[in-house]
Amino acid sequence: MPSLPDKIGSVDQLDDLLSTPSPSLIETFRGLAGDVMIIGAGGKIGPTLTRMARRAADAAGTPRQVYAVDLAPLSALEATGIQTMRCDLLDLEAVRKLPRVENVVFMAGRKFGSTGSEPVTWAVNVIAPYHVAATFTSSRIAAFSTGCVYPVMPLHTTGATEATPPNPVGEYAMSCLGRERMFDYFSRERGERVAQIRLNYAVELRYGVLVDIALKVYHGEPVDVTTGFANVIWQGDACDYVLRALPLAASPPRILNVTGPELFSVRRIARRFGDLLGKEPLFSGEENGLGYLSNAAEAHRLFGYPSVPLDRILGWTADWVRTGGETLSKPTHFETQDGSY
Repeated sequence: MPSLPDKIGSVDQLDDLLSTPSPSLIETFRGLAGDVMIIGAGGKIGPTLTRMARRAADAAGTPRQVYAVDLAPLSALEATGIQTMRCDLLDLEAVRKLPRVENVVFMAGRKFGSTGSEPVTWAVNVIAPYHVAATFTSSRIAAFSTGCVYPVMPLHTTGATEATPPNPVGEYAMSCLGRERMFDYFSRERGERVAQIRLNYAVELRYGVLVDIALKVYHGEPVDVTTGFANVIWQGDACDYVLRALPLAASPPRILNVTGPELFSVRRIARRFGDLLGKEPLFSGEENGLGYLSNAAEAHRLFGYPSVPLDRILGWTADWVRTGGETLSKPTHFETQDGSY
């Protein structure tokens, strides 16, 4: 990996850094047979992962097609040499028309806006995965899930491990467990090879838990510390882990937590942003010792620690916010513990 810059000054630089494949990923792709399809490539993480897959394949010198699939047009990805396809994942016949590939990353899902439109959330998070799982039974599948399928964890546990039984809170999290179960079914009944990726939380400079906190500090808004602890991972590292997990897909499914090694205090992070931004942070609430906390020791054993440490992300984020960098205006609601999004 190239040395990390002190600052990130543009969206182009950010996107380039996020999608740079690690030497380990390039080596993984040298030994990975078949084309790669990213289903749900138009979300917050999808473009990064898709570009990274294309760059890793090119660097590995192994000719392969990288497909990007979404309902929305993906013109920005098409311009980089990725073959894009539009598909309504709720239409089984449309899904069946997709090319059969050996490697699939499933990223489609719905979270925000779930409260009040729960049937749509269940359809997107359960019916669409069913269609994909039923169609790609011969593929390796890395399926995005979430740490929200675990219960809200006490701080003293150091977070949920892959052995922690799911106990989702709220309909969004329940539907995410439903998404996993669709892949579980075809894995156990048809031998489909699956890696369930339980991610929380990916961050970059346009959105994420750290951007949420930094913006509140910068604008003098109180930071709610009820959910007083969290862990995050740089989005580029998360994508690297997911693509490197493809050869680990198995039947029954392999489960992997993906997040950073640091379990941090929201209050302390806000104070750090206060120092970096020259602002005095304001707080509301009191820590209750609970949060969506994951232990990703197994992923770190397999893939190593993330290449971008937390303190470097804090510095980048503070500079990005101070200089008016682009944000997606999509708060994570990481402070939510009742499952309502």
